[in-house]
Amino acid sequence: MQIKHCNRVKVRYAVSLYKSLLHRWFGSAAPTPVQETTESLARRGDAEAQFNLGVKFAVSTGAAQDYAQAEFWYLKAAEQNHPMANFNLGQMYAYGQGSPRDAAKSLVWIQKAADLGDAGAQYSLGNTYHKAGLDRLSEGVSESRIAAYKWFRLSAMQGYKGADQACEMVNISMSREDVEEGGRQIAAFSATKTSTS
Repeated sequence: MQIKHCNRVKVRYAVSLYKSLLHRWFGSAAPTPVQETTESLARRGDAEAQFNLGVKFAVSTGAAQDYAQAEFWYLKAAEQNHPMANFNLGQMYAYGQGSPRDAAKSLVWIQKAADLGDAGAQYSLGNTYHKAGLDRLSEGVSESRIAAYKWFRLSAMQGYKGADQACEMVNISMSREDVEEGGRQIAAFSATKTSTS
């Protein structure tokens, strides 16, 4: 029994000695870089990390939910043209999350997100224009329908659920000229996006 224990100790010692010699001969391995946290990346200006922090604060439950922090981080990312940050900021203002509802402020941020190509924002903007186009007594009904058609179609081109049906619904109440104008606006938008990519 004593001999087996002694042999194990010798083996461990030999392995340890071997590792230390290898370490001296070949040097140590490069230290592994420390993973940065989302918060440290966000503080350094990383738009995706800022957006992720905004989401974290917006969707947390209980005391961890902090709409003021969500707005702060969304705004930081939105200022760097992060499409989803723009859209989420617009949604916060639309629903009064962390501040009173503000439809005008909401529309500004959702418009920016739609212009940046966010399909959800484009669908939302299509709904806004569609509702405006339903009021037959107001001026600009035709322009509202064309805008609704444009945004729904752009959203549908990205595969956004329900956008195809919404576009068809708007199309039913449009003249041929309105549909053609919508097509021109879609082509112009797409050409602008392609040239800036």
